[in-house]
Amino acid sequence: QVQVKESGGGLVQAGRSLRLSCAASGNIVSVSNMAWHRQAPGKQRELVARITTGGGTYYHDSVKGRFTISRDFAKKTVHLQMNSLKPEDTRVYYCDVFLLQTASDYLTNYWGQGTQVTVSS
Repeated sequence: QVQVKESGGGLVQAGRSLRLSCAASGNIVSVSNMAWHRQAPGKQRELVARITTGGGTYYHDSVKGRFTISRDFAKKTVHLQMNSLKPEDTRVYYCDVFLLQTASDYLTNYWGQGTQVTVSS
């Protein structure tokens, strides 16, 4: 079995910082791309940031210069450092990973349950 679990969400004032973490565990051989998405009630989920196995990164325009995605291969974790937070960053943030499980020949996509980030003005 594989588990993907986020942590680090919470309530913060505008202008402050939060660091989200996501850890994958279980019968995993290797982890490929890892990403963070976010979703507001009644809105579509959007890709916030992605990091590849080669270290390439993508950021949504709205978070460029404020958010930084990083990963720890050994710990199978991905982090999202969020600085200069704005009220419009209030969303549920989800972790998404592609990984290779033992006894499998292909990558499988797993999502975490989400963590709430609330930014007050």
